[in-house]
Amino acid sequence: MKPPKGPQFSPDLNVRADFPLLTNDPGLHYLDSAATSQKPTVVLDALRAFYETANANPHRGAYSLSVRATECYHQARTRIAQFLGVADSDCLVFTRGTTEGLNLVAASWGMANVESGDDIVVTALDHHANFVPWQVLAMRKGAKFSVCELTPDGKIDLDFLARLLTRRTRIVAVSHVSNALGTINPLTEIARMVREKSDAILVCDGAQSAPHFPVAFDSLGVDFYAFSGHKMLGPMGIGGLIGKRAMLEQMPPYQTGGDMIEFVHDDRTTWNVLPHKFEAGTPNAANAVGLAAAVEYLDNIGMDRVREHERTLMSLAQERLSAIQGLRIYGPPPAERSGVVSFTLSDVHPHDLATILDGEGVCIRAGHHCAQPLMRRLDVPATARASFYVYNDESDIDALVTGINKAREIFGYVPA
Repeated sequence: MKPPKGPQFSPDLNVRADFPLLTNDPGLHYLDSAATSQKPTVVLDALRAFYETANANPHRGAYSLSVRATECYHQARTRIAQFLGVADSDCLVFTRGTTEGLNLVAASWGMANVESGDDIVVTALDHHANFVPWQVLAMRKGAKFSVCELTPDGKIDLDFLARLLTRRTRIVAVSHVSNALGTINPLTEIARMVREKSDAILVCDGAQSAPHFPVAFDSLGVDFYAFSGHKMLGPMGIGGLIGKRAMLEQMPPYQTGGDMIEFVHDDRTTWNVLPHKFEAGTPNAANAVGLAAAVEYLDNIGMDRVREHERTLMSLAQERLSAIQGLRIYGPPPAERSGVVSFTLSDVHPHDLATILDGEGVCIRAGHHCAQPLMRRLDVPATARASFYVYNDESDIDALVTGINKAREIFGYVPA
């Protein structure tokens, strides 16, 4: 079952009508896509079609319905791998999302290869999912844990990173795009530096890059790349880890159980081939099919157009928000960010601001964004974060600005 074809799009990327949740609530201004994206009709249709026409356990039945489920699951993997620029689709392991993918690398490759006295490097920009697993691994193995500092405008300090790298560095973990600031990190330059100065593997948190611009894993220069389907128009509970074949083949399984075995002897067990070695238990086949429909939809738009649409919105949002007295925007210039703008408003707590905006139908995220090391460096307990995607337009920015100005009035500030 191939994923349904998405529509052809007009140049202005007017696709809101493809998202039932948004059309069912015309007054809703959803600006929290960095947390989770809305789902187009083609994704919902793909999920329903799988359950109505192919619902059976893949790989485990000789009957035709199970064969059909297996074909759907295999086709989904191939389509998603194509979207992410992975020629060898067996190197795409399905997981519940980015968090599980990063934990898989830490628990499997990390536990097997990191030794006491080795060094693990992360950055102060990282989401907790790409910070805590490495911190825990370092503590368990007696390794050194180093945090790369940032420049004043919220970028990875590459000179600082260069000084951290040594021949004892075993893992370098970075985000492709910051979830809290939207900073797009220079992966090519980081990869070159890591190869020149260390023997480390490079692990990439791709949760915020896969939805927003072409990834091209095979030429990205990283060893592992984790992503989440629910941030790129797909269902919750499905994502993946892409790794280099030689490394995946050497790694022990992350979980054990059904379908990841080759043969179970009384005294030992041998493992299945890739990717099945890392996919114990009944696979999330329906959500894989849904994610394949999502990437088909994005490809029909064109990822370059997705990126250009977000740049236009970000420039407009930066201009409009910068004009609000007492509002401070964090991070690099709009051209160097994805569709994320993180800000504070005078001494209004971001949670209070988000509550007021919610009353105006505007959905933003408020808090530390699972990036407490970053918040400490910004010297704030939390920020407000608005994040844009393909279904947003200028009206969402208008509603955001109007809501912020209402908050200023409520808290006794002079209207802008």
